[in-house]
Amino acid sequence: MLLITKLKIILQSNSFYLLLFLLLVIVITFNESFSNQRSIYDINDNEFELLIENFDFDNNKLFLEFSGKEDLIGNYYFDNIEEVSEYEKIIKYGVKVRVKGELKELSNNTIPNTFNYKKYLSNKGTYYSISIDSIEILDNEVSLLYSIKNYINDRINKIDETGYLKAFILGDKNGIDKNVYDRYQVVGITHLFALSGMHVGLLSTILFKMLYKLSSVKKYIIVDIFLLLYGFLVGIPASIRRCVTFFILNSMNKILGLKLSTLKILLLTIFIIVFFDNKIIFDTGFLYSVFTVSGIVFCNKFIKSDNWFLSNFKLSIVAFLFSLPITLFIFYEFNLLSILYNMFFIPFVSVIIYPLSLISFIFTFFYPIFLLFLNILEGLCAVLVNVDVFIFNLSFNVFQVFIFYAFLFSMFYFNKYYLSFFLVLILILDYLFPYFDSSYYVYYFDVGQGDSSLIVMPYRKNVILIDTGGLKSYQKNDFEEEKYYVSENIITVLKSKGINKVDNMILSHGDYDHMGDAVYLVENFDVRNVIFNCGGFNELEHELIKVLDNEKTSYYSCIKELKIDDNKLYFLQTKEYDNENDNSNVIYTELDGYKFMFMGDVSVTTEKEILNKYKLSDIDVLKVGHHGSKTSSSEEFIDEVNPKYSVISVVKNNRYGHPNKEVLDNLDNSKIYRTDEDGSIMFKIKNNKLKIEKYSP
Repeated sequence: MLLITKLKIILQSNSFYLLLFLLLVIVITFNESFSNQRSIYDINDNEFELLIENFDFDNNKLFLEFSGKEDLIGNYYFDNIEEVSEYEKIIKYGVKVRVKGELKELSNNTIPNTFNYKKYLSNKGTYYSISIDSIEILDNEVSLLYSIKNYINDRINKIDETGYLKAFILGDKNGIDKNVYDRYQVVGITHLFALSGMHVGLLSTILFKMLYKLSSVKKYIIVDIFLLLYGFLVGIPASIRRCVTFFILNSMNKILGLKLSTLKILLLTIFIIVFFDNKIIFDTGFLYSVFTVSGIVFCNKFIKSDNWFLSNFKLSIVAFLFSLPITLFIFYEFNLLSILYNMFFIPFVSVIIYPLSLISFIFTFFYPIFLLFLNILEGLCAVLVNVDVFIFNLSFNVFQVFIFYAFLFSMFYFNKYYLSFFLVLILILDYLFPYFDSSYYVYYFDVGQGDSSLIVMPYRKNVILIDTGGLKSYQKNDFEEEKYYVSENIITVLKSKGINKVDNMILSHGDYDHMGDAVYLVENFDVRNVIFNCGGFNELEHELIKVLDNEKTSYYSCIKELKIDDNKLYFLQTKEYDNENDNSNVIYTELDGYKFMFMGDVSVTTEKEILNKYKLSDIDVLKVGHHGSKTSSSEEFIDEVNPKYSVISVVKNNRYGHPNKEVLDNLDNSKIYRTDEDGSIMFKIKNNKLKIEKYSP
């Protein structure tokens, strides 16, 4: 009893939490400074004994997450459908396997402000991926916990094809259709499909109701044990870790009579989790969970109201405000209407859809009802996603995040709601800042074996995208056709720069690696004008024109120049050839005195025509033609234009042998940048000074 009294005194002291905070800062600083983030594997290792922690069958690919001496991820590609069926029978959670394959180093994001997969995995202790050649089952006898998880997974696979049951029960969202999930993200409700406090709260409530005959102490102990097991069952994601730890501490608070406030329990929760895993502070789910819940706890008095509608409206505002800085720091976009949307969707999902998922899992005859409400959910989001007038693209840095939270906490702590003016001011200034930026920006994006460049004029007066890149769909054996959109990353870059429209999308020519993603961009971003090259339209261009007509987007072809305020883009190639490459738009422009040329895929033939027609010399930045192919960039042409910097857009180890050694020799007098080695390249011009930045793998 004396021990509990002392514990109560310590835990109720505000100084104790200040001490915890300082200790946490020291621990994080020490670990970040001296932790050895290196793999225990050697890059030449090719055989591993591992435990399967997670897996996902995706068309012709099996993605696996392993635990062993060190966590690994890997991909195995199937030869045929029959092989998929065989592996579906043997790949289970907790199975011990011998994996043979080649270790591959993870790469950083090569396009600015996009997802850094290498950093994400290294924060989780994973430093290599493995390209799997073979998988051998060593032991398929798994622990009780894995057996339960395998049973749940197998049952879900028999019942459900939508992916929602697995998302709600096991926390795996990979099965939800990507296009549908993207709509949820725009509407602002993706948090409803990540295991979180909502799910833990509902599960614990159900359990408490079932255990109503037991004493409070026994109920808390049983529910705590269940939630711990459930946490391990779903892989202990960050948000669940926070919820379960909080619930257990709250149970101890009730059982021991510590009389701690909810805020202090939350602070203890954060300290315990971060102390044992300081890398979790980089986890998006953890950040959202901590800041949103902190806001709700901190603003409890503000939220409380006798009016249900008003109380829920205030709750939605608080959740929105406290999650907003994280959203802008990571995703660069927010939907103001999500405040209203969540007032409907949170109870709709938590009270109807989530309970129905549990009921349908147990009693399968409820599954059609579950599907009915899912259709309502998807249908509503399909409509709401088109209401885009309140969607804003902003980008916060760490300093802005800190300032925003400082004002936010101060506003609710001191009840000084006029401080909301400063919150709005921060958002407005962030939104307007690009329009005061007098710099020119030219990006050459790493889009693999393709081309895509971006020119951003001063004060955002005009945004010009030259080519979109594009990876062709493919069909391997009897598998479905795969489709990848490299321009998703381009859209992310645009949003991160506060750019909400492309004024002119120029397509050098009709090859897939230059305009394959044009349709996707037009359908998913605001494109005002499209400019084609000279010559007839091919099938790919006709497909785009249909979309442009449908979107009522203007388009032109074979123009000679494009005037943008005090700048002009000159289209040097207006002669028609009998091939698409030589018909490429060749663009010349001067930006604050610096000369830029974009060569498309023209060959030596077109280069000669251009040299005969124009006097070009001392080009500052040359976008090298045809990915450095030997058909372009002749010695005569390069000697004449004499580039200071040369940019080659090319994928690593491509089957074409680009860039050609002879071309590299021709460019020897210039500084060469290659997207396969240097990633994306940015040229920034301000006050007549050129700054170059690379985004290396």
